[in-house]
Amino acid sequence: MQEDFVRQDESNHHGEDGAAGALGGAAADRAEGGAGSGETGSAVPDAEARSRRSASFLIDEALGFLYPAALRAAADVKVADHLVDGPRSPADLAAATGTHAPNLYRVLRLLATRGVVAEDDQGRFALTEAGQALRSDAPYSARTAILMLTDRTMWLPGNEMSRCLTEDTSAFDGIFGMPFFDYFARDERTAAVFHVGMAAMSDAENAPIAASYDFPASGTVVDVGGGHGGLLLEVLRHHRGLDGVLYDQSHVLAGHRLAAEEAVAGRWALADGDFFTDVPPGDVYLIKRILHDWDDERSAAILANCRRALRPGGRILIVDAVVPPGNAPHQAKALDLMMMASLVGRERTEADFAALFEATGLRLSRVVPTPTVLSVVEAVVA
Repeated sequence: MQEDFVRQDESNHHGEDGAAGALGGAAADRAEGGAGSGETGSAVPDAEARSRRSASFLIDEALGFLYPAALRAAADVKVADHLVDGPRSPADLAAATGTHAPNLYRVLRLLATRGVVAEDDQGRFALTEAGQALRSDAPYSARTAILMLTDRTMWLPGNEMSRCLTEDTSAFDGIFGMPFFDYFARDERTAAVFHVGMAAMSDAENAPIAASYDFPASGTVVDVGGGHGGLLLEVLRHHRGLDGVLYDQSHVLAGHRLAAEEAVAGRWALADGDFFTDVPPGDVYLIKRILHDWDDERSAAILANCRRALRPGGRILIVDAVVPPGNAPHQAKALDLMMMASLVGRERTEADFAALFEATGLRLSRVVPTPTVLSVVEAVVA
């Protein structure tokens, strides 16, 4: 459900009232400029009107950064947690959250324009259906994911994105003095925000992804860089003949969730290591939201290690967004710029994946869509 709201917003944000609406149609221009009325010189006012509408549209777009800032502020003070029982006034919410009521009202007013909350005729605010995941106790809470995606480690490189255009490098390095993952290794707070946020971001995706792919009836699934094990847990739940290995660095594995699930007891193991060096042997490799962090050279190194350890008849599953062609909005196109600004990776097209596989002795066999923004890109030995 959460994913559906994201997709609907992305698809409709620039619908009839977006770029096309802002720039207007020929009929509107003719009406304003007097074309067809027998007047002369209408081309000048027509051009001026279009330019004004373009300026208005672009300025509105530039102000768009304030929406995620407001979303972060609301998530930070947990305002949604105090709307579980129905609408409340800004004064009540401010008292509950220890915030400034007039300023809280202003934040909520902006969020209401995007359908996260709704203001009633008494000036009270309520969570909408789309805003439910802002609650920290929601089944698939997005709160920590929002805090991760709007953390300064993501936000500041986005502001310096022009560095990527002039220097062909990550903006992150110039701001923080070291690469993304090196910084996280030295800053425990930031690393915790990242790993908890990524787990929350994945929680709403994992079950539909696990149900979308036809896993083998038996064998060992290795979740490479699998974090806290959310996807592997869902795969083992759906496919009781499979065993699993959660493979990541030891400090990440310390937060795994596999032990709490009785249904998968005795069918999983932990393995710590570096996927640039080697991976445990397996019949199926899951690589979710990993390759997009890295350039082609380092992604190929990960794939080569998986190919070497892959058992006969096995397969490698890349679970990532596949960038579609055309001008339509898609979350992958936004995530691609985050990868560019903060890391060294990229989101890839189907053709990009095919070329990457070919370079490592693999072959793209199929792309399996899921109900989420991610697809399962299947590779087999060529």
